[in-house]
Order: sequence, then structure tokens, then C-alpha cells
Amino acid sequence: MASTLKLILFLLLSFHIFSLVSSHRHHPLDSLTPSEFTLVRTIVNKTYPSSNLNITFQYIGLDEPDKPIILSWLSNPKSKPPPRRAFVIARLDKQSHEIIVDLSTSVIVSDKVYHGHGYPLLTLDEQSAAVELPQKYEPFIESIKKRGLNLSEVVCSTFTVGWFGELKSKRVLKLLCFYIDGTANLYARPVEGITLVVDLDEMKIVEYNDRLIVPVPKAEGTEYRESKQKPPFGPRLNGAALVQPDGPGFKIDGHAVSWANWKFHLGFDVRAGPIISLASIYDLEKQKYRQVLYRGFISEMFVPYMDPTEEWYYKTFFDSGEFGFGQSAVSLKPLADCPANAVFLDAYYASSDGTPVKISNAFCIFENHAGNIMWRHTELEIPGENVSDIIVIVVVLFEQVVVLVDNFMVLQITEVRPDVSLVVRMVATVGNYDYIIDWEFKPSGSIKLGIGLTGILEVKGVAYTHTDQIKENVYGTLLAENIIGVYHDHFLTYYLDLDVDGDDNSFVKNNLETIKVTNHNSPRKSYWTVVSETAKTESDARIQFGLKPVELVVVNPNKKTKVGNNVGYRLIPGSATRPLLSYNDYPQIRGAFTNNNVWVTPYNKSEKWAGGLFVDQSQGDDTLVVWSLRNRKIENKDIVLWHTVGFHHVPCQEDFPVMPTLSGGFELRPTNFFDSNPVLKTRPPNLVHWPNCTN
Repeated sequence: MASTLKLILFLLLSFHIFSLVSSHRHHPLDSLTPSEFTLVRTIVNKTYPSSNLNITFQYIGLDEPDKPIILSWLSNPKSKPPPRRAFVIARLDKQSHEIIVDLSTSVIVSDKVYHGHGYPLLTLDEQSAAVELPQKYEPFIESIKKRGLNLSEVVCSTFTVGWFGELKSKRVLKLLCFYIDGTANLYARPVEGITLVVDLDEMKIVEYNDRLIVPVPKAEGTEYRESKQKPPFGPRLNGAALVQPDGPGFKIDGHAVSWANWKFHLGFDVRAGPIISLASIYDLEKQKYRQVLYRGFISEMFVPYMDPTEEWYYKTFFDSGEFGFGQSAVSLKPLADCPANAVFLDAYYASSDGTPVKISNAFCIFENHAGNIMWRHTELEIPGENVSDIIVIVVVLFEQVVVLVDNFMVLQITEVRPDVSLVVRMVATVGNYDYIIDWEFKPSGSIKLGIGLTGILEVKGVAYTHTDQIKENVYGTLLAENIIGVYHDHFLTYYLDLDVDGDDNSFVKNNLETIKVTNHNSPRKSYWTVVSETAKTESDARIQFGLKPVELVVVNPNKKTKVGNNVGYRLIPGSATRPLLSYNDYPQIRGAFTNNNVWVTPYNKSEKWAGGLFVDQSQGDDTLVVWSLRNRKIENKDIVLWHTVGFHHVPCQEDFPVMPTLSGGFELRPTNFFDSNPVLKTRPPNLVHWPNCTN
């Protein structure tokens, strides 16, 4: 009965949802459409018609117009939009081509061969082809037989090989395999000791090792599917229904979203996943929208594991540049991944042959009524008239409470505003891990960027069944019999092109410094104050959290509040996590953009990917670190803030067999951006009166 009511509620809300999404003409920052992917495929294939050449499309995405062109068009949006172009990375004759296609003229504008280090994004198609190879490879079949395993229950998965000082290497990846007999949790049952190397250009196994035999962990206790669980069960949580009689409070026009005092553009990229652009907030006093964020997305995610042994040392992944957050996006499940009041949007990317692939329900957008408080205050006025013979009486009158305490009348005033926010959500499943990516917009002007880590741990099969048996470093935690959860990190680097009330901004470090009181004018011996420092060049803006107390603000030095402060937005970070690998370790050379928690660079359209454009087997020579070495001027310039969010993950038994969500993130918060509290006059949501309900 409860599930039926949920379904009815979901269908009723869907009626409102369909009316939210309206038709529109192309916005210059719109993601490529299925027809545009098809057009790109046709144009490129026509340019290289020879049947001897096997063309694969590793990346197709929007070649966004230069920022000044977009800003010029925004000043007159009824004018003709700039031409639509696509940026393509294709593999052709074992070479990587960077191609720009003009979609309005169906012409290839440029085509150059990349000769540097590294390879492009892996496609799902080539990974799927690679994992099928072991099933017909005789040495592998013999190894499986030797272990007494059923070949039909063995599943293999792809792993990038990294870079460890080689001058040059072929485009290869490694395969590791798992045993699914008796469980859907394949990553919990690794077949240790077997490693296969596949040449992706030749699509054949070029190296094979069977180094040792380790017991395969048991299937028992690894299932996470609800239908497979056995008693005793945990408590059933009570459900709750969110009803919006007038439908959701936001509108979607193509990719443009408007809600409360916010408007922004939502895009999708096969590598980055969600892209938020042109976020502006309405200033009630100034009676206009004001710029906050030109463009923001996850630029890269670095996931190094801490096991230096033969089967594990190379596991140092770049989830965005090697596997693609967008390509790894999964369809969201209504009423589970997203609440009943959510609106769902599809996304598209191109497969390796260029044909469009649809991800249904890739995004959900919903108003979040989480029971939080936007702001509140209770005021106790000065006691008034003496009232005899009465100890305590409470009289409620509107928002005022008259309290008579100890024969004195006190007027108590309470004002509260419930908080509501707008959330844009996507989930990317990269191998064993599921990443919940949230952008949350608040009426107060804050943007909260959240990341949730869940899914299955990357585990290692061992002979140990109890910690008492372990006499050596196993580089992780014994989670269950024969299973080690290996220590590892997650570092997400965000690209944030903040345009705070305009393009030209500065980066200010408000250092909190202790001042000693040396005279006798005060009984205090110390206090702290703010000493502001404006970064002149890129080197001034490299920040490692935890070294000294500081508040970081992006300000517009050309705009001031009524009382004279520079308008700004402050970065409020989460945990102060930094890499622990040596700076000269090969994985850290590639992931050196995580050495600082904050970088600031001048805007450059080509500088989007913190780990470089070609990340697979890269050598760290085209990264945020290298660009920043130019030490360019950043004061009162169009600047980009790069912020890295980190997790050191020491696995524990509660993370097994599936991991409860571990959350992190940060906030971009207005700081002297408004002349006063922007939600002072925000009206609370209308009350919904349920029939047959009491107060």
C-alpha cells in the first residue's frame, strides 16, 4: 500500500514536472545534441574515408566560444548566437588527432596530431572489448582451472597503468579479474596474482603474468542487494511525503534553470559531468541580477592507492581524465537517488564510433526542504511592569510570547525562516566507486558544492583471516576473512571561474594574526585581527590549508558596497587534506595539482583540465602546476580559482560490503557582496494544509 501511494505521488508530481521543461533555441553553452554528435561523426568520417583507417572517437564535446564572445552575446541575447563548434579527440592510425568542427558550416576548422606524452580518455567500447579477451586466452584459462574456478563466473575489469619514468610506452591497460559465483559484488572477490596487459590499438593481450595464488574471498557476506538479505533485518525507517501543490518552484528552459533569486545554465560533458555556467543572483535592493560564477566543474579526480607491491603499485587513477565522470554517469533512481519532487534530465555523449548515447535521468533537480534554519533570533526585552501573585504565565500572540517570570512581564519575540535550497545532482560510477556530485544553491547567495563517496571498496585478496596472523605491512585494513581494504586517497580539483559582479577580480588573503597588548589600557593581553594581502601573481595565491589561519576571498576591486567594502565571495573549505606522497614520486608528479589546496590563474580557455588534456600515461608536463610556473599577473584580472577537496581513506569494517556515503565539500559564500542580509525579506514557504491533520 505504501509503495502504491509513493507511485501515485510521483506521477502527480510528474504532471507538474513536464510543464517545467520548455522548448528553447540553442544557448551558446548548450551541450552537444544527438543530431550534432551524428553530424560530427559524418564530417570526420567523410574527411577520412579510407576503410583501412579505423577511426575511434575518444572525446566529442562543445568547443565553447571564447568568453568575451559569450559575454558580448549575453549583453544582447536576441542577437545571432556565435557559431556552434565541436572539439574532437580521435584515434587514427595509432595517433591522437585534435579536431575542431564547425557545425554551422559542416567544415573541419583545424586538425592537428598530438605528439606529446599521454593518451586520451578511454571509451567504454574499447574497455568492453578488452575485458572479453581473457575468455579466449589459453594461459588465462589454464590459470583459472589451476585455481579450481569456473571460467563462466570470472569477470575482468580495466585498470590504467600510470607512468613510472618510461620515456615512451604503447597505449595499454591492465586487466584484473574477479569471481562472481554466488554474489553480485564482484569487486569483493578478486582473483589475485593474475595480470593481463592489453594493447588497445591492436586490441590484443601483449603481456601475461600469473605470479601467485591467493584464496578467493568467500561470497558469503558480500551481497548488498535488498532481495538477497536474510533476517534479522534492521529497523524500517518511516517514510515522509513532500507535497508541492503548485508544483516545483523552479523553471527549466532548455538548459537554463531559474529558481528563487538564482539563474544558471546546466551543461554536460563526457569528461567533466555537470557544468554550471552563468550563475547569477538577483539583488533585491539593486533590482537586478549580479554575476557570481561564469563556469564551474570538476576538472580532475586523483585516486592513488598506497600499496607498492607488484599487483598494486600502478593503481593511481585519474577518474575524470582517464575514465570520464560524464561517461560514467548512471541513471538516477526516482524516490531513492532523488526525492519525489525532483525533475529529471537526460544527457548524451558520443560512443567510440561517434553515435550518440543517451543516459536517461542523468541529472535530477529538486528543492531541498531538509528542515534546516535559514536564520532565526529570539529577543528578550527589558523586564517591564511588576505583576504580583503570579509566578509563570505564557501568552502566545502571533510571533510574540509574553512571559511573566518572578512577577515581571517579559516580551519575547521570535523570528525564524526555514531554509530551502535548490540541488542539482549527478552520480558517476567509476568502476567500484559511486560519486554523488551535488551543486546546491541557497537564497542567501551561497553555493555549496558537495561530493559523496559510496559504492564498493577496492580490496585485495590475502591469506589472512584474522589480524593476529598479520606480521607484515599489508597496506590496509582486514575487513573480512581474506579481504584487505587498501589505504588510498581521493582528491577532487574543481575549476571555478568566479566573476564576482564582473569579470575583473582579485584574490585576497585575509590573514588572522594575533596581536599582543603591550600597554596597560586594557586588562586583555592579546586579540586577533585581520591583515589583508592581495595576490599580485600566481605564486602569491598558492595556498596549503592548515599552515596558518586565513580567509580566502575573491573580490571585485572595482565595485564597493555603500559603506566602502569590496564586494566578494569567500571560499569556506571543508577538511584541510593534503597529499602525503613524496613530491618526486611518479604518481604525485602527475597529480602535482593537488600539492596546494588553492591555485589562482588568469583565465585561459585552453586551461581547463588540471591534469592535462591527455591524462592516460601522462608525465605531468601539461598540468595546472606547469601553467602556474609562468607566474602571471592576477590582480584585477579575469581569474580562475582552483580548489582541491581531499579524503585520506583508511577503510574500516563498516565500509564492507558496501560503503555508507562519506560526504565532503565546500561553500562559496557572499562576503560584502550585498549591502545587508539578502534573505531578510524572504517570505517563508506557504503552509500546506493536510486534511484530517491536527496541529
